[in-house]
Amino acid sequence: MLSEIITSLNQARRERRAAMVISDLNGTRQEILLEGETVIRSDIAREVADRFGSGKSGLVKIGDRELFFNVHMPAPRLVIIGAVHISQALALISRLAGFDTVVIDPRTAFAAPERFPGATIHAEWPEEVLLKTPLDIYTAMAVLAHDPKIDDFPLIEALYNKCFYVGALGSRKTHAKRVGRLRGAGVAAEDITRIHAPIGLDIAAANPAEIAVAVMAEVIDALRKRSRDVV
Repeated sequence: MLSEIITSLNQARRERRAAMVISDLNGTRQEILLEGETVIRSDIAREVADRFGSGKSGLVKIGDRELFFNVHMPAPRLVIIGAVHISQALALISRLAGFDTVVIDPRTAFAAPERFPGATIHAEWPEEVLLKTPLDIYTAMAVLAHDPKIDDFPLIEALYNKCFYVGALGSRKTHAKRVGRLRGAGVAAEDITRIHAPIGLDIAAANPAEIAVAVMAEVIDALRKRSRDVV
């Protein structure tokens, strides 16, 4: 691999950006693409989009060339706001699905490490945590505290940083009040429509564990179908 490609890959890892190295096995040509960059070559544009979507590497024959698409994806991350009962089940399922899992709740009695084994716990206000560790497009946000003082800031940050999934717990009536607060905070109406509320797929979930399954299924669906600016 060319030294300049290795340098670009290392930088992409530091910045949590997806990258793809395309190698022509019939020659020595290699190139690197970052997700979101315009693909000039129309013959590989669809393949690039699909590979970034699935996160899977593979060998493809295009015309008389054999091309290997080597995909380097940041680990998907799920940030859970509110260390409630649903969050306990969701954190477990999230880690089983391969997500880096973060739980944030300023209520120290709830945000106890023994309640969330294997997850990163922050018994702090979301403002303090997210200003130190910014969100990105490979992060999903599940807001479950059901308290505007805790929930609203991370929702705004998730929308601003274009997290691939943003969901919030609460009834339609609760969400209508939330929309009013976010609009008052200057959030654009089209951005607010990105919030999945009520959170999770509609599977008639009846307990915290089932709600967690519904949320995780919606998160995975959003990850695999996230929009990609590929031409």
